[in-house]
Amino acid sequence: MDELQIIKIGGNVIDHTEKLQTFLKDFAGLNGPKILVHGGGKEATSLAKKMGVPVKLIEGRRITDQANLDLVTMLYAGKINKTIVAQLQNYSCNALGLSGADAASYTATKRAVEKIDYGFVGDLKTINTPFFKNLLDLGISPVCCAVSHDGKGQLLNTNADTVAAGLATALSEHYEVVLSYCFEKKGVLQNIEDEHSVIPEINFKLYSQLKSAGVIADGMLPKLHNCFQALKNGVKEVRIGNSMILSTEKQFTKIIQ
Repeated sequence: MDELQIIKIGGNVIDHTEKLQTFLKDFAGLNGPKILVHGGGKEATSLAKKMGVPVKLIEGRRITDQANLDLVTMLYAGKINKTIVAQLQNYSCNALGLSGADAASYTATKRAVEKIDYGFVGDLKTINTPFFKNLLDLGISPVCCAVSHDGKGQLLNTNADTVAAGLATALSEHYEVVLSYCFEKKGVLQNIEDEHSVIPEINFKLYSQLKSAGVIADGMLPKLHNCFQALKNGVKEVRIGNSMILSTEKQFTKIIQ
């Protein structure tokens, strides 16, 4: 099987113009099929503050009321998505921007209210695998945002890490998938204050120990959860690093079973 690169970038890359340009140039230069998934949390939080829209996060996950849903839809499926697509076209990468609603690319179910009401947050349900396979066969690189839908007309905010893991799992039937999460650090750090304390490999046992010790917390919790789920469901390799992960800098954290 051919190798498929699925790379997820977060707000910390998107917000830094120079890092983003370097990353997109490297992404465009990748040989073979590739998919880019993006969030944009920092910009959404910044815009919400400017607009006076309250933002609440619990364990790295955004509580999405109607005002926040409108805001993330404008940013994720609009400005950020189309800006990235335009920049990739500049680097001769034929990209297509997608939300989950476009061609029913990915659907989600509104998260049930248990202890916490997350609002219009969607848990990933289905991936339109044939659609993505057809795009990749045509040499088109999908650029997917964190906005999904429930198939009944309701848009939902779905964690971009989860979208990336879902795509990786679904497409592992057709490709050897390498899933990479790019954020501002070189990898998962033993000491958050020390940029060089990258943990080269993490298995589930070590993850549990680091979580109990508080070394892994907040937004890294759902990220690593998705990593282990992806490996469990057939993804070949999962990596966490910074925006240089695709270029000459090879330092990153490899997640293993």
